[in-house]
Amino acid sequence: MHQSYSSNKLHRNALQVEEAQATIQSHVQLGSCEYVNLSEAKGRYLAEDIRAPHPYPHFRRSGMDGFAIISRDTKGATSENPVWLEVVDEIPAGSLPSVALVPGTASRIMTGAKVPDEADAVVMLEMTESVINQGRTTIQVKREIEAGKNVTPVGRELEEGDMILEKGTFISTGEISVLATFGVHQVSVYKRPTVAIFSTGSELLGIEEAIQDGKIRNSNTYMLASQVRDAGGEPIILDAIQDDLQIAKRRVEEAFQLYDIVVTTGGVSVGDFDIMADLVQSGEVAMLFNKVTMRPGSVTTAAVKGDKLLFALSGNPGACFVGFELFVRPALRIMQGSTQPFLTELNAVLGSKYDKINSFTRFVRGSLRVLDAQLVATPASLDESNVMITIKDSDCLIVVPPASGVLNPGDKVQILRLPGSSL
Repeated sequence: MHQSYSSNKLHRNALQVEEAQATIQSHVQLGSCEYVNLSEAKGRYLAEDIRAPHPYPHFRRSGMDGFAIISRDTKGATSENPVWLEVVDEIPAGSLPSVALVPGTASRIMTGAKVPDEADAVVMLEMTESVINQGRTTIQVKREIEAGKNVTPVGRELEEGDMILEKGTFISTGEISVLATFGVHQVSVYKRPTVAIFSTGSELLGIEEAIQDGKIRNSNTYMLASQVRDAGGEPIILDAIQDDLQIAKRRVEEAFQLYDIVVTTGGVSVGDFDIMADLVQSGEVAMLFNKVTMRPGSVTTAAVKGDKLLFALSGNPGACFVGFELFVRPALRIMQGSTQPFLTELNAVLGSKYDKINSFTRFVRGSLRVLDAQLVATPASLDESNVMITIKDSDCLIVVPPASGVLNPGDKVQILRLPGSSL
């Protein structure tokens, strides 16, 4: 059962974080697809399964520089009783054998070159001695070479029809390499969701404006745009909305018509000028929730109109940042077919004391390091919702359960790894 929290202006029913995430997930629509050139596919999500059109490798190839031989020719070879083989061909990488091997012959071969059909082994160059006599080259082999030695067989890595990459896979450098190997020069991916971003509040200055007493620069918009890009979306930064409900309604309606998701920051608390709080109560959109049992960002709000989502995040930078990571990022990734839309959960130990106690779950910005093979998460020194400076130093969110009491160094904690973390 949800606890209710009321004010003289706005009634709020608080959801647990997991409930709020599930509510959003149930309203997310999978995006449409498009084909892009492989050179443009990095950072996108596959919209189709990719299967191997041929085995890999598709020919038997040499694992090193040496000589392709018929292994039975070396039977009984020792240092005292070496075997001599005549070199009848040379096969660079990318070339085909030009002479068929018969017993007692060998082909000079380079790494990656096609092994002659008659050969079943490659002997390392360093394990042989060459003698040239009257234009004929022979090599001396001083030990037996087993069949298959240094020969990569057809289909060693993948057989024709094997799954290469599954639908929903995030395309990174390794995936690009695999796709290129199989000649997949165009690939079907989910379109990047377009995200309208604007801030609300008469106190906001443009980032190019000189500082003014009582005003703050509109930094959240640019932070959100960066987060949207990290999540695979295309941010569209719109002009800030002043404290006017009718203007806000019109701007949000325009954004719904043009873009896939609308994200606002500011104006969602319970003050007299909280425009987004009024908007979600106005009937213009269907509210999904307007309070979450979390700190920072308890007033995080989500609404839907048709198949479009609206996220109204706190104007405090710390709360805005966390609200995006917990709710907006997963929605964007689900729209792109991601099979792992949420932040990665890990176990760690606390690196320093944390003594804030609250009735809501706290998501504390922190930094990660590995010490004695143990992942250590250290809370930011300044983690209030209105603090922005420690966002740049954070690569995780430390999850502090409600009423957990004082946490001491070495206590076990759950963390959510933030995008861009090196650990």
